[in-house]
Amino acid sequence: MSPSKALSKDEMAALVARDIPQGSYVNLGIGQPTLVADFLAPDSGVVLHTENGMLNMGPAAVGGEIDPDLTNAGKIPVTELPGASYFHHADSFAMMRGGHLDVCVLGAFQVAANGDLANWHTGAADAIPAVGGAMDLAIGAKRVFVMMTLFAKDGSPKLVPSCTYPLTGVGCVDRVYTDVATFQVGPDGAVVLETFGITFADLAARLDVPLRRAEDAAGA
Repeated sequence: MSPSKALSKDEMAALVARDIPQGSYVNLGIGQPTLVADFLAPDSGVVLHTENGMLNMGPAAVGGEIDPDLTNAGKIPVTELPGASYFHHADSFAMMRGGHLDVCVLGAFQVAANGDLANWHTGAADAIPAVGGAMDLAIGAKRVFVMMTLFAKDGSPKLVPSCTYPLTGVGCVDRVYTDVATFQVGPDGAVVLETFGITFADLAARLDVPLRRAEDAAGA
């Protein structure tokens, strides 16, 4: 980790992998979250699920490992681990909707301090809506982690008092991993767990969301 500067995507993925409980069943969303697979320890016991119909997915495939018929939901070639299984995507969605996943890791356009999630459409006229299985994951997984940069290209924050983009799920996000800070979110608002390359004061000044330090929240 590089606490003195903003994290790279790989460093963010390593943080998420660190915080996934041993033996969890986990779905990794399309985009940045797929990197998490590369940082799970071999003895973690984590079983990766992909909504196109696979359990015990391994890290991304490279070189001679690539099989064009073996991909994740984002069409990225992946490897399989011993005991991997395949099934119809209807069964896969039944796993998601039935509460059988311990954790899902999703990307986002916005997350509200209370845990609301907006990750499928910006509302722009030329944007292509892409909800996929995100709604099912957001309400079906026992815990929802979001992995995203904290600020958009125009500098606007993605952690907001309330989402202005169409919602994917209400009050569903538990934790937000960004390049400059990790947050716990929910009914009690946003708590800063870690910062990277920014002080708590500077972070608070750039966000419109009231922030609490982890140690203060623990003592509340």
